[in-house]
Amino acid sequence: MNTQLHQEINACLDELNKIILGKSHQVQLALTSILANGHLLVEDLPGMGKTTLAHALYKVLGLDYNRVQFTSDLLPSDLLGASVFNAQTSSFSFHKGPIFSSIFLADELNRATPKAQSALLEAMEEGQVSVDGETYPLPKPFFVIATQNPQSQSGTFPLPESQLDRFILRISLGYPDPAIEREILTGKKGRAALGDIKQIISKESLLQIQQSVEEINVSDTLLDYVQRLIAQTRQDDLCHLGLSPRGAIALVKSAKCWALIQGRDHVLPEDVQAVFVAAVGHRVIGKSETQGDQLARHILNSVDTIGNNVAAVA
Repeated sequence: MNTQLHQEINACLDELNKIILGKSHQVQLALTSILANGHLLVEDLPGMGKTTLAHALYKVLGLDYNRVQFTSDLLPSDLLGASVFNAQTSSFSFHKGPIFSSIFLADELNRATPKAQSALLEAMEEGQVSVDGETYPLPKPFFVIATQNPQSQSGTFPLPESQLDRFILRISLGYPDPAIEREILTGKKGRAALGDIKQIISKESLLQIQQSVEEINVSDTLLDYVQRLIAQTRQDDLCHLGLSPRGAIALVKSAKCWALIQGRDHVLPEDVQAVFVAAVGHRVIGKSETQGDQLARHILNSVDTIGNNVAAVA
């Protein structure tokens, strides 16, 4: 990998870690999703830094950015745009919605109805939107960063499996450690430092890094390990819904991107393990009370890197 690009990635992580304190693994996963040209889902309680993370990402990448607060009365046209009749020309013209930006923040995505949620599906999968029979391309690069509150909170609509599968990774920031929270309470770090964050990576560098991800080598032995993990998610006695081929591709691509961030041109089992829960936890549905990230950790612990399944405790 180009040394300058690797230095830019490290500098980008340094800037992000100034804002999202004490969450270096989650920050690296967030950057992984973007460098892998995927979309990111951040699930957590209100006030945990989800929106702050999105703001920090668009600032260090220097990309144009739009944010929409999802609510129960949101309409697809509020996101995509609409055709408006011009009386002077007696014709319709398309007025683009906020989704036409390089980074689109869907804040509290699961507070919108399924109809509004589904408006994102074509954009996330195809990089385009269709309105009134016309197709409009979205900017390149294009990323959706969506936040959602736990389903136990009132006024939320669960995201369908087809929607969840469009997110390459899902992360949760969680509560900060007491020492980190003390720094945040002083008002000098965390969100208060957003105004000081610097752009690190240009759009050209970002596209170059994304291309470099495709050049990361994945050995046959490593793919054997990945396929054992995939097969474990499809065990009838363990999961109602296992990992789809699209989910498997997302796992491999995320591992390649994680390896690239570490400065390597090949994937190791540690790279797969580092991204596995974030790539798989929102895609599998268990048959027992073990669900989501906990189920993904159970699967990861039950598959040995050299081919022997081991007993594991969730």
